[in-house]
Amino acid sequence: MAAVLACGEGAMLSHRSAAALWDIGAETPGRIDLSVAGRFESRRSGLKVRSRLTWRGADVTEHRGIPVTSVVQTLVDLATELPDGRLERAVNEADKRDLIDPEALRKALEERVGKPGVKRLAALLDKRTFRLSDDELERLFRPIAAAAGVPVELTKVWVNGVEVDFYWPKLDLVVETDGLRYHRTAAAQTRDRVRDQTHTAAGLTQLRFTHWQVKRESAYVRRILARTAARLA
Repeated sequence: MAAVLACGEGAMLSHRSAAALWDIGAETPGRIDLSVAGRFESRRSGLKVRSRLTWRGADVTEHRGIPVTSVVQTLVDLATELPDGRLERAVNEADKRDLIDPEALRKALEERVGKPGVKRLAALLDKRTFRLSDDELERLFRPIAAAAGVPVELTKVWVNGVEVDFYWPKLDLVVETDGLRYHRTAAAQTRDRVRDQTHTAAGLTQLRFTHWQVKRESAYVRRILARTAARLA
C-alpha cells in the first residue's frame, strides 16, 4: 500500500505485483509493479511504474483494501511478459480460486481486442476451450489416423460400458478427445478417471487428445498414434 500511496492518486498495483496480491502469481523480488492513470515519471528505487493513458472502469478495483488492476487486466498484463507455462498457471490459479473462469475470461478478451497481451492470452485459452463438432472432429481425425498407419475402424461405439470416440479392436486401442477442459466439475473429472481406469483394467491402451491438438497439432497426434500402434502391433 505504501508504494501505491507514494505514486499518488490514480496509482494501483499491476502486472506481477497485482498477481501476487490476487494469489495467482509471484512478485518479482525487489520490485513492485504499479500502473498510474495518465502520464507519470518516477525513478524511485524498487518501483516499476507504467503510465496508462486510457483505462476501462472495469480494469480497476480494490482487493484487501489496495487499489489494483482487475483479475482480467492482471492476466492480460502478465501475458505481455510471462513465459507460457507461468501464464497458464496464473490462469489456472484464477480459475481455482473462483476469481474468473476461463470461458468468462475469453469473453472479456473479446472486448479488449488489439490491446497488448490479449492475442497471446486468447491463444492460450483456445488450446483448452476449443471444441469441434463430432462431425468435424471425425473428418479431421480420420486422415491423421490413416497417415499414422492406423485407419479408423470404429467411432462412437460402446466399450466396457462407456461410449468411446475411436476404437481399434485388433489393437485394443481407444482414443478419446477432450474439449472444454477448463472448469470441469468434480463429477465430470471423476467420470473421466473411472472411464480411464475401466479401460486399463480391461487391458486396453487409451490415448487422450484435445480438440485443439487434432485441429492445430496434427503432426504430434499422428506421431503419438504411430508410435503407440507400432508398440501394440
